[in-house]
Amino acid sequence: MIPESFIQDLLARVDIVDLVDSYVPLKKAGANYAACCPFHNEKSPSFTVSPTKQFYHCFGCGAHGTAIGFVMEYQGIGFVDAIKDLASRAGMQVPESEGRSFADEKPGQTRALIEIMAQATQYYKDQLKRSPKAIEYCKKRGLTGEIAARYGMGYAPDGWQNLQEIFPDYNAEELKVAGLVIENEAGRRYDRFRDRLMIPIINPKGDIIAFGGRVIDQGEPKYLNSPETPLFEKGRELFGLPQARQSLRETNTVIVTEGYMDVIALAQNGVGNAVATLGTATTATHVQKLLRQVDRIVFCFDGDNAGRKAAWRALENALEALVDNKQIGFIFLPAEHDPDSFIREFGKAEFDRQVIQAMPLSDFLLRELAQRCDLTSSEGKAKLIYEAKPLLLKLPTPLLRLQLVKRLAEASGFVQTEVERLCELKSYAPAAPVRAKRSAPSLTKNLLRIVLHKPVLAAELPGELLPDTPERPALLRLQQLVRAGSGIQNYAALREQLRGLPEEQMIESAASELLSLPFDEGEADAEFHATVGKLRDSGQMRVFADLQAKAQQFGVAGLSAAEKQAYIQLLSSRGNRS
Repeated sequence: MIPESFIQDLLARVDIVDLVDSYVPLKKAGANYAACCPFHNEKSPSFTVSPTKQFYHCFGCGAHGTAIGFVMEYQGIGFVDAIKDLASRAGMQVPESEGRSFADEKPGQTRALIEIMAQATQYYKDQLKRSPKAIEYCKKRGLTGEIAARYGMGYAPDGWQNLQEIFPDYNAEELKVAGLVIENEAGRRYDRFRDRLMIPIINPKGDIIAFGGRVIDQGEPKYLNSPETPLFEKGRELFGLPQARQSLRETNTVIVTEGYMDVIALAQNGVGNAVATLGTATTATHVQKLLRQVDRIVFCFDGDNAGRKAAWRALENALEALVDNKQIGFIFLPAEHDPDSFIREFGKAEFDRQVIQAMPLSDFLLRELAQRCDLTSSEGKAKLIYEAKPLLLKLPTPLLRLQLVKRLAEASGFVQTEVERLCELKSYAPAAPVRAKRSAPSLTKNLLRIVLHKPVLAAELPGELLPDTPERPALLRLQQLVRAGSGIQNYAALREQLRGLPEEQMIESAASELLSLPFDEGEADAEFHATVGKLRDSGQMRVFADLQAKAQQFGVAGLSAAEKQAYIQLLSSRGNRS
């Protein structure tokens, strides 16, 4: 529970220029600061930070937000963790009182679990140094001490209650909640991980949130992961992402493998941009998280039947997250190889070639569908379209979808329009432009720009005068927030109250224009009231035009008493003006 007042105080205390500069070196660019965007690969700077408005915007990829948003995006963490990170930087204590509620946040528990996981990690590291068997296994896998240290690797010795050495209160509930111990039906506890190479799973903040254990000798399961805990949700986390961050920026590509030993082996051989899912299929959340950081994902799977099935699940879950300027590819290694064995046998150059030549998502999709259908028969061609329909409907990218429709039409013998109709796809033909009155939309757009420069003016917005334009809901929302809130002095303070609201995108888009358009802060009040005056005149003109049209059609007698009075007053005011 974080009070809104604390969020406002935090934003007032943290300077976004200093914050961003600590991650990405900024250079002065007029009234603002600029850098190459940390969220996508570019050669010329399009990432801009405004010291007066306290927000950032990238004109290349559209990344946009306040200091809180930057920490969330850059570190890949949630809102609460970003607040805590910034509060720590500013020397502020996060209070817990009425305000925003986060159901998954249990006061004190998260920190206690993180400390327990850190203690366990150190214990496993110490045990690795003392175990000739574990050291020999690492050497056999070609792992150096440097790579073991980079991934924080350790060893869980054989035995049932070894963790009692560092946790004297072995029956503490936190050990069970953290997934380090198991309790049987009789209530007896024992260590979850025994005689396994231990690999910590680290979140973007650097906290150990789970473990992966690889059996050293023969045994099942070969890989054992921590269960889901308050710290660890398999469908959201990716192994190796924090260690790969720098390489991801350099290559603009991420390689997704099936296991963490694959990631470590690739890193050992100079391929640092690999990550792995953790005992679960690739999810849409995984894909979204990765596409925020790179423009290309390459899934690397074994070439056997299980590998192809895993690749297909990855494709299905990736479709909804795909955009036209991003790419997804697939590598299928020979059946007898995984990424670990392949790179050790054939070397980095050959593996890099495989990544470059990875099969595009569209080719893989069409190949798999074609293999399920007999395209020499009418029934098989009909089945091809039937199988493709749910996949096309998932795909939000009009350009790629159009290409797939064309290729499906060629393969099935249907014409393109028939494929679109059968798959119930919306036509993407540009609609005829709608004629709109120029005055009202331009006035409301100008009001939105002024209010974002000086939010306090939103309290004076005449809601009854605002015409039905795209900006109207945004202006009314800003009016509501400013009238209800206290201490809202700039856009950054407003921005954090817009999270999840329908008007968020409209306001964010308008705010991005503030960085490129000149504005005289001293003239804000005068321009605001002048624009409101024009809006009032425009409204009166619309009312007069409607009354005049009605009077001409039905005569003055056709107007109600109130309409007659309004009509006469408007005629009089127009006469006085002339």
